[in-house]
Amino acid sequence: MRRVVFMGTPDFAVPTLASLHENKYQLVGVVTQPDRPKGRGQKLAASPVKEFALAHGLPVYQPERVKEPGFVSQLRALAPDVIVVVAYGQILSAEILTLPPYGCINVHASLLPKYRGAAPIHWAVINGETVTGVTTMHMDRGMDTGDMILKAEVLITCTDTTGSLHDKLAPAGARLLLQTLQQAAAGTAPREKQDGTQATYAPLLKREHERLDWGRTAQVLDCQIRGLNPWPGAFTTHRDRRLKVWRAVPLAEGTGGLPGTVRRVDREGIVVATAGGSLRLVELQPQNSKRMTATDYARGQHIEAGEQMGV
Repeated sequence: MRRVVFMGTPDFAVPTLASLHENKYQLVGVVTQPDRPKGRGQKLAASPVKEFALAHGLPVYQPERVKEPGFVSQLRALAPDVIVVVAYGQILSAEILTLPPYGCINVHASLLPKYRGAAPIHWAVINGETVTGVTTMHMDRGMDTGDMILKAEVLITCTDTTGSLHDKLAPAGARLLLQTLQQAAAGTAPREKQDGTQATYAPLLKREHERLDWGRTAQVLDCQIRGLNPWPGAFTTHRDRRLKVWRAVPLAEGTGGLPGTVRRVDREGIVVATAGGSLRLVELQPQNSKRMTATDYARGQHIEAGEQMGV
């Protein structure tokens, strides 16, 4: 098994593509999403996978729709032994799934069947999980429902953000994919059906997932803030303006009082009452402004105890 078509788009997919390249797999095609407008200037930008492929002389394909008959014919002509898929961003047709002899193998950033869906890293942190991982699986027509091959666990610390956890999971996925291909080629790869009754889901994030509800506990709010860092960011409101919260520390202190009330401002930040404990805001970003420490924000806004957040 040497001829590989790789399908992927974001940063998470790059370590796996790099590992295939370094281990001398014959990458006969790298398929990624079309260039998209990005940034304030809305200039077309290549995906991280495309940038890596071009830098290493690998052939790149960017179909608008991967199911298009013309592109499926191109795939067939490439004659891959296996198609490796890592966060590609499009659903593959039954025709593509059955095209290579070894099928389509996906690297998913969770311990399936938990956290099927588009945002498994975000939701693992938001939900306060202490362990997650990566799973390789044989793709089928469902959303992350295929038979599992191998798994690798990764610990989540109490300070991990989605960004830091992403940086642990991406290389873990690359290592696991190599093991998977080696075992598949040797005919020793396990194949385990998923227990659908144990499945949980990680849907795309929406605006309502970003708003902090001070009627929740400090621990829950801390997980939400870390789970939305570095994108899209958790927010509250202060004086009728949106205020993003990038870093906070849950405190056991404080009972009673209206959730969202500023208990005090100290040298380390702004301490806010919650439904359980207090939350010290450490790094903030006011609307239409840059990130800053919470102490700088409090000093500039002359914040005092008794003010309300989230009104």
